[in-house]
Amino acid sequence: MAGRIPKAFVDELLARVDIVALINDRVPLKRAGRNFVACCPFHDEKTPSFTVSPSKQFYHCFGCGVSGSAIGFLMAYDHLTFPEAIEALAAQYGLEVPREARAEGKAKQPLLEELYRLNREVAAFYTRQLRDPIGRPAVDYLRRRGVDGATARRYGLGYAPPAWETLSRHFDPNLLERAGLVVARPGGGVRDLFRRRVIFPIRNRRGQVVGFGGRAVDDQSPKYINSPETEIFNKSREVYGLYELLQADGRPPRILVVEGYLDAIALAQYGFPYAVAVLGTAITSDHAQLLFQYTEELVFCFDGDAAGRKAAWRALEAVLPQLQSGRKASFLWLPQGEDPDSLLRKEGAQGFVCRLQQAEPLSTYFFRALGEGLNLSQLEDQASLAKRARPLLSQLPQSEFRRLMQNRLAELVGNSVVEIRAEHNKSRQSLGQVYFLRQPQVEERIVALLIHHPHAFAHLPPAFLEAARRGQYGELLAQLILAWEGSPDAASTQALCDEFRRSPYWPKLQELLAQKEFQLIEMPERELQDAVLALRKRSQKARLKALTCKADSGGLSEEERAELRELMTEIRSSVKDQV
Repeated sequence: MAGRIPKAFVDELLARVDIVALINDRVPLKRAGRNFVACCPFHDEKTPSFTVSPSKQFYHCFGCGVSGSAIGFLMAYDHLTFPEAIEALAAQYGLEVPREARAEGKAKQPLLEELYRLNREVAAFYTRQLRDPIGRPAVDYLRRRGVDGATARRYGLGYAPPAWETLSRHFDPNLLERAGLVVARPGGGVRDLFRRRVIFPIRNRRGQVVGFGGRAVDDQSPKYINSPETEIFNKSREVYGLYELLQADGRPPRILVVEGYLDAIALAQYGFPYAVAVLGTAITSDHAQLLFQYTEELVFCFDGDAAGRKAAWRALEAVLPQLQSGRKASFLWLPQGEDPDSLLRKEGAQGFVCRLQQAEPLSTYFFRALGEGLNLSQLEDQASLAKRARPLLSQLPQSEFRRLMQNRLAELVGNSVVEIRAEHNKSRQSLGQVYFLRQPQVEERIVALLIHHPHAFAHLPPAFLEAARRGQYGELLAQLILAWEGSPDAASTQALCDEFRRSPYWPKLQELLAQKEFQLIEMPERELQDAVLALRKRSQKARLKALTCKADSGGLSEEERAELRELMTEIRSSVKDQV
């Protein structure tokens, strides 16, 4: 049997997937406020009740009650098992699905938990140093930069003292090294990575501290340093300030992408709580994909100098594959020598609003930058522009925007130069195909019993665990089993809630947690056994019906005939037992 898929990989995969794009490829969606709607593909209806939330990365039908994440949709719509759905999604993003032996999985999970715990405790330690007299240089620096106390607390700012071994005196040096917080010294031992620096904890969208940034408070060089990449920190997929952005009410009208931590903080303090900063690296397509899950517009803020223009072009290349219909990107060019922080202090919030209104649309910047140095009245330069533009335009998703960009290129270089390709019809399963929609009541009862009585996990039969892990009984139950198997000894209602609080499954778990009658069940193990038995009987009946129908047409193989006989024997036996 193949090894278990690590839950950390499933979480990472869901963080990459855009559920709106995934579902729209199969069921055409229409915007309805912050969400998207369609007629439900899982039951007949004339008025759309199927809703997809880009901010929660979740779908729900108010008609038949089906709901889930991108994985659950693939399982239901494409009739895939849980592992098959993960394999299909991973293939879209060029990822290899890792598998682990159970012993390896149990060994690695505690390490990840230890790294998250260590980072959380180190962040709290740095915050205490900022409040201590030793942190006076950092406090003075932050005041000079206009950062107030409330903002410092919101972002969890701290201070790394000047001593070489501050952290290793308080925490496990081996774990500190795994977290990238200390480095080896030439003569042996370790020293702190961050010293005499303002500390910026980097939190993922679940609020877990995955890394740190540090800014020197004196003439120390370099001015900024970041944690290296670790098992829990990948700079290409994290941005600074996203967790804080998500704590604000409502969906942001846009997300501002800036280069410095203090730029994002200053924007929030001046009334723009929707800014994030990249982590000392170029903007990647993963960054763009992540941010587009929470807004329809990205505004990149760069200096107008050579370095700024180079960074802006990299951002344009990264965002092109993510520009599906309804999304847009623009570029806010800052005066030379200025950054959002300094500009806000000079011009105030209103001045920055005026600049935002003058941001250059991606389409304008695209052709302006590519056409630089070309004379488009000459055929040779027209051909050069077409040669530069066509590979980039091919990266745009098939959409109205792509068609308009191709038309604009045709206007600039002549229709004979550019081939405007017709939109390809996207294949999807026919809604008329017969689909067996499982009734969710029994599965939800099992989930409710498990989250109210986590000790009952240990009473689940191995055969049921294997089937649930494959997704036979729904995505939520599969994810719950994965979470429990990752740390069975520490499983509790609170731990499970913490695990799923920022996942697409949280609304459904909240609904089940609110059903207090499950807490009053005196023998949850027996209730669980009854529910598992009910699921098994239902599966048997469904399989029996499928095999019987196939037998009527004379199409059963020898294996299927043997399976049919075995099923009929089991069902007769269970009926006799009941009598």
